[in-house]
Amino acid sequence: MPFMPVKFNLQRRVKLAQGLWMLYWFSVIAGILIFSLGIFFKIELRKRSEMMDNNESHLVPNLLILVGLLACGLNAFGGKVCHDSLDPIKFSKWKPMLKTYLLLCCGFNVLLVLVSLLCFLMQFSVYLTLAEGLSYAIRFYKDTDTPGRCFMKRTLDMTQIEFHCCGNNNFRDWFEVQWISNRYLDMSNDVVKDRVLSNVEGKYLMDSVPFSCCNPGSPRPCIQHHLTNNSAHYDYDHRTEELNIWTRGCLEALFSYYSSLMSSIGVFVLFAIILESVDMAGLKYLSTALETMAEPENPECESEGWLLEKGVKETFSDLLTKLKTLGRTNQVEGGDAPEANT
Repeated sequence: MPFMPVKFNLQRRVKLAQGLWMLYWFSVIAGILIFSLGIFFKIELRKRSEMMDNNESHLVPNLLILVGLLACGLNAFGGKVCHDSLDPIKFSKWKPMLKTYLLLCCGFNVLLVLVSLLCFLMQFSVYLTLAEGLSYAIRFYKDTDTPGRCFMKRTLDMTQIEFHCCGNNNFRDWFEVQWISNRYLDMSNDVVKDRVLSNVEGKYLMDSVPFSCCNPGSPRPCIQHHLTNNSAHYDYDHRTEELNIWTRGCLEALFSYYSSLMSSIGVFVLFAIILESVDMAGLKYLSTALETMAEPENPECESEGWLLEKGVKETFSDLLTKLKTLGRTNQVEGGDAPEANT
């Protein structure tokens, strides 16, 4: 007995075909959006590649671009089939391809599920890449004359301004690196010389941050130097006063941005999966309803459509039997091969 059978007359078949045609073109639009999101995500990764030490993975955006293109092609074909379904002559040329097409759609849905899962699972990889890349970016901030790092300062400054963040985990990360190049330090100055010599690694460290850490919304002029020296500023206590620099770390800010972007894309892909599943079910009903017409030359006659030709248990039993038969056939062929060689 068929699974979920539904009776159809001409009016219901026409409404189903028209509704499916619209759904398929909505799915084409969804495919275009997935493709566009893949391009956008790829650009966002490229834009801040230096913040990730050029180790970012483009697996997810590349897959999004691929499934977006596949969605456009598959759904445009489905829309054409639905458009021609009520014309027996036109539908006859599509009829032999429908089984293969539905199998392709099933495989495509599996691919969409994989892409959606990757959108959530790959967030941890993005976090690790950002954590490592930002630490390198801060360390090489001063190397504006070194080939390959000339724009590191500009990129990091623009990131801190755009994302309202400072340092890797917080602003104190700048205290642990020399972020001013030696070419801008007066080594004849005793204060500078003492500070360099007092450091084991010979670095010029100070309790200061770059200008890009300053919060322009603060009513007080930006205090970016001697942040931990209360006596260097009037009416100032760094332990109690709310600093007028960004206190949020760039790792937290960037990861929040990328994780929300990937989660949003993952949810949209899940929506596309639901839309694809509805399209597949509708097309199965339409094709079976057209095939079971008692009098194909009479469009007014009734017919029956279904999702599965047999029940769920019978369908899975048949599938398992086919897989077992295929496995045995491969074993027999594998066993005969050595005998043929001897």
